[in-house]
Amino acid sequence: MQDDDLIAIGANLEPGTLIQAYRHGLFPMPMDRKQLGWWSPVTRGIIPLDAVHISRSLQKNLTQFSVRVDTCFTDVMQACGSSARPHGWINNEFIDAYTLLHRSGWANSVEVFLDEQLVGGIYGVRIGRLFAGESMFHTHTDASKTALVALVALLDAAGVVLFDVQWTTEHLKSLGAVDITRDSYLRLLK
Repeated sequence: MQDDDLIAIGANLEPGTLIQAYRHGLFPMPMDRKQLGWWSPVTRGIIPLDAVHISRSLQKNLTQFSVRVDTCFTDVMQACGSSARPHGWINNEFIDAYTLLHRSGWANSVEVFLDEQLVGGIYGVRIGRLFAGESMFHTHTDASKTALVALVALLDAAGVVLFDVQWTTEHLKSLGAVDITRDSYLRLLK
């Protein structure tokens, strides 16, 4: 995260605000308990849908899980926002706002189950040919990776061309995430 990644402070998490923000390359994240920051990273992470890396061990483990879509969106968000996770930022205000987006058809989740127990998932916002991944979680090895692999297949089939992951991590890079400039991202967004 760089100082220049923060673009604005304030506004709200109403559906119209969120949709317009994503359309312009911004996403919200709290700065502290009272301030809402709007971010557009100078170096943006994306996952090219045709470049996802699936290791041999992950390929073997994919079959142990069952994958569902949009069956427990709020549960996925709550797991992503668990206080047990370091650097958690997903609070009830975000859960309420994104659940409303989900009910309106703008946000989706991919859920991973093992023996009927939710063990991993990912959620994000879909606007046209953009999917902005917000957060993912796992409580079982390879569950979040399984969610991401399933999501990529779904996005590709739906004609999505831009899978935004905001900032890359070593975990995301191991799956094929790459960094691009803000300008390149904004060009792809159009």
